[in-house]
Amino acid sequence: MTMEQIDADLKTALKEKNEVALSALRNLKAALKNAEIEKKSALTADDVLKVIAKKVKQHKDSITGFQAGNRSDLVEHEKLQMQVLEKYLPEQMDEAEVLKVVQDTISEMNASVADFGKVMKAVVAKISGGADGAVVSKLVKENLK
Repeated sequence: MTMEQIDADLKTALKEKNEVALSALRNLKAALKNAEIEKKSALTADDVLKVIAKKVKQHKDSITGFQAGNRSDLVEHEKLQMQVLEKYLPEQMDEAEVLKVVQDTISEMNASVADFGKVMKAVVAKISGGADGAVVSKLVKENLK
């Protein structure tokens, strides 16, 4: 579904001469193609979402860098491209929802500080792209005792 939607949106951006969306979608298509070549097989829907999430994170990192360099023109461009890609991701959970999943996972696993990696892996699998990894990591660290 997502690949077809990306292709349809790319065609729409071409027809509307929407340069921002066109650039973002072309970059995404290239990243998806590279991931497919690297995997040496067709991408699953989960793989596609991971690539999209990675591209969104790259845009966030670029925004941070451009803000540090006082390049507001580039910040705005990156934000617009990021917004184009974010619509393909599942809706993000708020911090309270993530906290509940983290606490439930920790109690299920009876985890300690030494089990940080195991807890992270379990939580990330449960939320499957529904939250930023940095938020998950912060909450896991705060709740492990």
